[in-house]
Amino acid sequence: MRCEKLSISIPGSSLEFIEKYRKQHALKSRSHVIEAAIALLRERELEAAYRAAAREPDAAHDATNSDGLPDETW
Repeated sequence: MRCEKLSISIPGSSLEFIEKYRKQHALKSRSHVIEAAIALLRERELEAAYRAAAREPDAAHDATNSDGLPDETW
């Protein structure tokens, strides 16, 4: 995987958290902590997209849901 170098500025408390997390989880670098955080953000975004899609009506599903049989058949 190709990596890019990035310089960021964060509060000292965030840096302390990153370093503590790195040590507690035996990660090799701060970059690995940031990668884990980004993975969680991506997961959260994907979950939100799935929830939004599940709320959308699906006319095609509704039309084939009972295969055209009247309710009395069920």
